[in-house]
Amino acid sequence: MKKYLLTSVCVALLAACSPTTDGASTDTTPETVALTGEATLGTWGIETEFVSEAVEAGDDFFSHVNQGWIDTAEIPDGFSSNGAFLNLYLESEERINSIIMDSVENGGEAGSATQQIGDLYASYMDRDRIEELGLTPIQEELDAVLAASTHDEVARWFGRPVHRSPVGLFVGLDSGNPERYLVQLTQGGLGLPNRDYYLDDGETFVAYREAYVSYIESIFTLANVDDARSRAEAVMAIETALANVHWTPVERRDSVANYDLQTRDALEAYAPQFPWASFFEELGVEGETEFVVNTNTAVQATAQVFAEQSAADWSSYLGFHFINAQTSRLPQAFDDASFDFFSRTLNGIEEQRPREQRAVPFVSGRFGENIGQVYVERYFPSAYKDQMVELVEYLRRAYADRLEILEWMDDETRVEAMDKLERFIPKIGYPDYWRDYSSIEIDAGDLIGNTRRIGAWNWEDSRSRLSGPRRAWEWFMSPQTVNAYYSPDRNEIVFPAAILQAPFFDPFADPAVNFAAIGGVIGHEMGHGFDDQGSQQDGRGVLRDWWTPFSRAAFDERTGNLSAQYSAFSPLEGENVNGDLTLGENIGDLGGLSIALHAYRMYQEDHGAAETLDGFTPEQRFFMSWAQVWRGIRTNESLLNQLRADPHSPGQYRVNGVVRNMDAWYEAFGVTEEHDLYLPPEERITIW
Repeated sequence: MKKYLLTSVCVALLAACSPTTDGASTDTTPETVALTGEATLGTWGIETEFVSEAVEAGDDFFSHVNQGWIDTAEIPDGFSSNGAFLNLYLESEERINSIIMDSVENGGEAGSATQQIGDLYASYMDRDRIEELGLTPIQEELDAVLAASTHDEVARWFGRPVHRSPVGLFVGLDSGNPERYLVQLTQGGLGLPNRDYYLDDGETFVAYREAYVSYIESIFTLANVDDARSRAEAVMAIETALANVHWTPVERRDSVANYDLQTRDALEAYAPQFPWASFFEELGVEGETEFVVNTNTAVQATAQVFAEQSAADWSSYLGFHFINAQTSRLPQAFDDASFDFFSRTLNGIEEQRPREQRAVPFVSGRFGENIGQVYVERYFPSAYKDQMVELVEYLRRAYADRLEILEWMDDETRVEAMDKLERFIPKIGYPDYWRDYSSIEIDAGDLIGNTRRIGAWNWEDSRSRLSGPRRAWEWFMSPQTVNAYYSPDRNEIVFPAAILQAPFFDPFADPAVNFAAIGGVIGHEMGHGFDDQGSQQDGRGVLRDWWTPFSRAAFDERTGNLSAQYSAFSPLEGENVNGDLTLGENIGDLGGLSIALHAYRMYQEDHGAAETLDGFTPEQRFFMSWAQVWRGIRTNESLLNQLRADPHSPGQYRVNGVVRNMDAWYEAFGVTEEHDLYLPPEERITIW
């Protein structure tokens, strides 16, 4: 079997990481492990057995490449979808589980990673103790919450751990000056996925609201709280009032509109009905003098809603959300009720996963970097990182080439764009520094207490940013996370180790496959720096307008046309993709794949033209790889949720919506005006 490596020389090996656990720099220890193997999917990276002869590429490229998989795939119990991300998640989960089981078996001294991981898992799995304790671990606090009789008391509860607040608060970089951290405020407080679920009069959403009220009532009843129905209706009334003043998902994407820098005095004058002093004091940020107010008019109107609703109703709101946030840590009846509503009703999931499987993300989500250190030692050879670094640099060079020849961008804007591209920081695999969790007390018999102490540590860690330097080392995903992200304030792209597997990245696959899959994702994340929102921050992350009116107008024309294209897609009867909500991701997909193709052509110039494999040309394989990455199925309930709340388009449009705008795809598959996806050349959109 032929090996396909990105580099022209065979990689034999470099160093496997040997991370430390004290927050110090990651060390490396040389090993001599040969990087050899075969492609994970098919013989060179594509499962060609799933290609459909009945569906022509030009009519539905997504189905053409994936129909055989779609026809045979099933959604596993406990999930609302299936696809590449889930497959990798499940593989990563098995690996994480092995790390957890080693910790359970080996134990360790108090405060060690193995003790914390093992005992947290044990506390989650001890169903007998959870049932025996009942509501005892939370009863005293629940009684106190339900007894809150003034708005000031209620506001103080908003600022305490595990309690829901209608005003969200977090610590993040100041987009106007990303060398410092500020407290950020934003709209919040809803229990349903977004405002549409409260305000849409469609039959489906009316049914969701009725089911939600019944669920709230059931939680109060299980907790032996009096007046369960009237309390449930009061909670729904509060959340509906909040939904009425919330910004839409599209409005929330606007980086400039969301940046409102206010002093403490200005904030209290802007939204005087909210007890800011009590709220901030509980959170330990009472000394802060400046705040970034996201969704500012919603925050202002929320203060009015807060004043208009009675303290008694707010106490019911607090009580419900306090219990609801902890249902998986309470007796089985609470867990079952939560699953029935949030998973079965809202997402179409019929069966809950066994608790031992749910324990894996529970533990990994709380000690992500402890587990991540072991994960990369076992499963992420340093040679993989080397290949990714080379791929990133090919994509960076390709982006620079494209920027140089853009006819719609003037030279003044081009200089700024080049500067931003040059300043991109790639982070691959795992962080250089690891968080130190050793001070957190974890008790195998105290699940509720464990989660509280972890939450308190996380908040103190976050709050400490306010008094320290910018954390250039910080990651917001653990190495075992199957995902990637771009941070506009940091101008960095981040690729955790777990996503660097087939179908996204396979060191033994055909380079065409890797350039489309992980190369397209790299280009996508880079593209977020130049999408309709990321383009409003410069190479240093500063929120400022670095575009000339000429270039911005040309860019807006293209992206407006792209939004219109996607808004015409309808995966469910009566429901369309929201082209404005998904615009940033669609720009990322189209630009990312276009740049990736350019990079692949550069690679061939450096290493020689690729051969035809099994009758598929290099560029056919490139586009097929992109289609394979986004193959998937999902429940209708989950799809509706995605259309209303998720900035990502459904998978079939992440394929078909992109390729129909690329001339090379037409040439590769002989697509003509007779095909359903055909767009006349003048209607094809090129951005980057």
